[in-house]
Amino acid sequence: MRPSLLLQNVSLPEGRVADVTIREGTVCHIGAGIPADRVIDCTGLFVLPAATDMHVHMRGGPQSAKENWESGTKSALAGGVTVVVDQPNTVPPVNTPETLRARVLEAKENAFCHFAINSGVTPTTPLPAMWSAGAMAFGEVFFAPSSYGEAINSQELGAALARIYSFGGLATIHAEEVIPGPDPTLESHTQIRSPGGEARAVRAVLYANTAGCRLHFCHLSTGASVDAAEGSVEATPHHLFLSYEIFEETDSFAKVNPPLRSERERKGLFSRWKQIDVVASDHAPHTRTEKQQPFSEAPSGVPGVETTLPLLLSAVLEKTISLPDVIAKTSTNPAAILGIPPAGFALGYRGDFALFPKQAVRIDPDNLHSRCGWTPFEGRMGVFPQRVIMDGIVVYEEGEFFRKTPSWIPGNGYFPR
Repeated sequence: MRPSLLLQNVSLPEGRVADVTIREGTVCHIGAGIPADRVIDCTGLFVLPAATDMHVHMRGGPQSAKENWESGTKSALAGGVTVVVDQPNTVPPVNTPETLRARVLEAKENAFCHFAINSGVTPTTPLPAMWSAGAMAFGEVFFAPSSYGEAINSQELGAALARIYSFGGLATIHAEEVIPGPDPTLESHTQIRSPGGEARAVRAVLYANTAGCRLHFCHLSTGASVDAAEGSVEATPHHLFLSYEIFEETDSFAKVNPPLRSERERKGLFSRWKQIDVVASDHAPHTRTEKQQPFSEAPSGVPGVETTLPLLLSAVLEKTISLPDVIAKTSTNPAAILGIPPAGFALGYRGDFALFPKQAVRIDPDNLHSRCGWTPFEGRMGVFPQRVIMDGIVVYEEGEFFRKTPSWIPGNGYFPR
């Protein structure tokens, strides 16, 4: 069969230049080009394996005013992401095989990129049944309350981790310690959900994991938490690039769990760059109206799926981080942790790529695609893709989307019914 796409003059991560040929959705040749249905010259571009964002909240259903599967996955594609992993603290929560199947159906009908769905973890969630129904992973498991997330205690967590371990699943952990107190400002928010409390929560999760279940720690926000963690570690762009000190003290658009930290803590997190396995967005949009409420009443969460790679590539241009690290933390490592086929520059890999100019622009919410219509990164520099390729087919080009047939990617325990 004739290849669908030929990417010419691709600068590979190791430094050499080659052509990349894609046939039937996968890379079939790297070297001198093979005639294909479409040819794209990549001279002067960053060519990256498309990202897998393993931490998004696509909302939808009763929360469609915040985001829906169409707007959220368009936003993903426009940021160079072709696989998203949706978290289960939805309305209703994904805690039964029936709600999981309904969530998959909603996504299949509306998504523009590939997707997976995680299972919630509560004392009553039928974990083996969720594994058989196709849950990608379990969590984020809320070891502290958060938006729409039901917290579980140490005993319940230990029991759940033992069950997940018994069938080889992955548990993704939201580790925080929350103390009572007034919460009128960004600074008070980080005191209530303190850096020290996050590190203690990480250690408490490890103590409860007597079974040795595979763990992935979501959105760690401090260097001490990264140091304490065992398993894989995730950080977000908002914790890597933003501190609460750059915002007005009552700016609820910067309110998120875990909170934005001080500039000192932010720098400490960034100094652990080599220890961070995954950069994921924790894309959690809310409407402007919700965010404009008084600080203590406004919901926590920020959008980010469209700006993760652009922010990281801007840092590459500034020579703060390396391009191979960005590829590892946004594409290679997430696929390996989840156990899904990787995208990239090897035969048989998924033919999912994003093509970026080597020039940053100022981030403008009017140019983004999330339904919420705002971003905490407004005014910062980002490098946005010109084209995004999924399964060897161009699905985003110069601001225009082309919907093909996105796939649901079930977890390894999936048992078709």
